[in-house]
Amino acid sequence: MSTVLWIAIVVVYLSMLVALGLTTLRKGHTALFIFGIFFPLFWIVGALMQPTPAAVAAGDAQSGLR
Repeated sequence: MSTVLWIAIVVVYLSMLVALGLTTLRKGHTALFIFGIFFPLFWIVGALMQPTPAAVAAGDAQSGLR
């Protein structure tokens, strides 16, 4: 039972890291994404920050709002 629990925890942890890393990258925080590869705390910070103006403009252009 202990092995199954550890595997589940590792899968959830890695899934969250991938999701936070991609969110950081989509919000335009490239430097935080790169540093987050070595220190995952940067991915959490980058995912919680507001998107950069360039990322907002790119998102608006994709959705056809501008």
